[in-house]
Amino acid sequence: MSFQKVGPSLGRALWNNVNAGRTALKSSTQFNEFSNKSDVVKSPTGQCTDKGCGAVTQTTNQGPLTSSSPSLPEKQHEVGKKRRFDGSSRGPAGRPYSRTAGKVDQKAHLWARYNDTKRLVHDLIPPGACSILNHSAIYANNEVSLEEVDIYGFDYDYTLALYSNNLDTMIYDTARDFLIEHFKYPEGIHKYDYVPNFAARGLHYDIQKGLLMKIDAFHYIEPGTVYRGLRPVPDEEVVELYGGTHHVPLNQDSGFYGKGPKMKQFMDVFSLPEMTLLAVANDYFISNDIEYDPVHLYKDVSEAIGMVHIKGFMYKWIMQDLEKFILSGEPTRAVLQRLVSQGKKLFLITNSPFSFVDKGMVYMVGQNWREFFDAIIVQADKPHFFNDCVKLLTAMFRPFRRLDSNGDLQWDKINSLEKGQIYKQGNLFEFLRLTGWRGSKVLYFGDHLYSDLADLMLRHGWRTGAIVPELIHETKVVNTKQYALGLTWLQALTGLLERMQIHRDPESQKVLQEWMKEREELRAVTKNLFNPQFGSIFRTSHNPTYFSRRLCRFSDVYMASISCLLNYDLSYTFYPRRTPLQHEAPLWMDQLCTGCMKTPFLEEMALIR
Repeated sequence: MSFQKVGPSLGRALWNNVNAGRTALKSSTQFNEFSNKSDVVKSPTGQCTDKGCGAVTQTTNQGPLTSSSPSLPEKQHEVGKKRRFDGSSRGPAGRPYSRTAGKVDQKAHLWARYNDTKRLVHDLIPPGACSILNHSAIYANNEVSLEEVDIYGFDYDYTLALYSNNLDTMIYDTARDFLIEHFKYPEGIHKYDYVPNFAARGLHYDIQKGLLMKIDAFHYIEPGTVYRGLRPVPDEEVVELYGGTHHVPLNQDSGFYGKGPKMKQFMDVFSLPEMTLLAVANDYFISNDIEYDPVHLYKDVSEAIGMVHIKGFMYKWIMQDLEKFILSGEPTRAVLQRLVSQGKKLFLITNSPFSFVDKGMVYMVGQNWREFFDAIIVQADKPHFFNDCVKLLTAMFRPFRRLDSNGDLQWDKINSLEKGQIYKQGNLFEFLRLTGWRGSKVLYFGDHLYSDLADLMLRHGWRTGAIVPELIHETKVVNTKQYALGLTWLQALTGLLERMQIHRDPESQKVLQEWMKEREELRAVTKNLFNPQFGSIFRTSHNPTYFSRRLCRFSDVYMASISCLLNYDLSYTFYPRRTPLQHEAPLWMDQLCTGCMKTPFLEEMALIR
């Protein structure tokens, strides 16, 4: 596959800009995107007498501030001098330098560093940086060579078949009606329509407190992302509810498969209607001052959602209007044809019933869809199908059973899995015995990190690929100029706070507090670009989310859809970026990323597809 270059090297552009910043800071316009504050030095005199600061000219809101300071903040002191925490300097022999210019105006000094840094941030973002990510790319958590993969396995729902948002609305509406009619919940809940962009995948739900929230990789609740019903809970109240901290102890958090004694993590795309219905029901009771038990509410909503699936409503809707609910199937057929044409073996393991899968696959791939697969397993009951804890029981009581072309069960003993045949139930223990497909030569794709991927990677050594449709939206946001400018300035401001916190005088502390306030505002703006309630599914303010942590642990590669495979040769090797640890220096340009933007500079990937 050939890749098209886009303009000059981003790495070279970044390096040139860094060097330019070391010799002369270019003047630029104010950045209203960053803050509502004007770029002025907030000093009554407008002068800075520190030798490392340089002369500063104060201006009004009508014009930008200019500075003759020739160097970066960290280059403000001459080589050979040591800056002490009290603000003075000493020479090589330890003798204090004399200050002929009088006492340093620390406030002016800090604002000069602020404005210099803001100008430098703008100059460091090279052309093309705001369109570098491509949602059709495949991203690697672990090194994977497709040349070593001989067998490709797939889940069905949200892997081979992607569904439109219409399905979420139908699931929500039907479960809401079940809640009212079957569980006798108040009729007033019926007035709540589905809110498409309220929830996000990977959130946690506190079953006992009735709170929906986002938790990071270190088990800390992200401030501003806790909702009781449809309303945010103040951070002060959250801290009080959790014993004076934002931390959720491991024993209360969700377990290995996403559910603990007090918390449930929602990990698949189907869970969006369930989270919204939980929020709506909570909101109704709270708004009408009706006493209720959050534990009962959680169980009832879960059962109502389950009834939509168990009673076959979802299958019926999709089968009756495939065009409305299933997104284009052409890429699915193209992927399967390409793999088979190059001698790869394929298999399908899904929890969905045969009649449903057959209808969808005929629509997407054609009447001969079964000829692509060497093994087809339906109603597999994942994650139990993959779980070693039940392998002895499943081997004895859940053997594979063959289905005929009409989907009727057959009684013959299964001694091998034949190409194009349909099998029901079974277990991985028997699957491995009958096929001999083991280890890293197998690559399995699924959307549910726990049910589809966790056991396969950790227990059996299969390669795993996570399907994350949200990547389409997330990469579009990351590619916007607003995000690039906002995040780069946020990171630069954070670095400035870290370096300047040594100034402890009252005036300096006031300046630092203003910066801290601006930093919190920038965090909120950045979060809202993804989702106003919960932000990105991959990050909290600065840490990876709990979802992102599981994604990295349970998947070798991840992508928006399996169609992304069409962009790569089947001998391609995926290499994860070597992200520097905190104590390591970012030596390569794709790690510098315009000074902390931390998005991959993959020029060659910019225009695929």
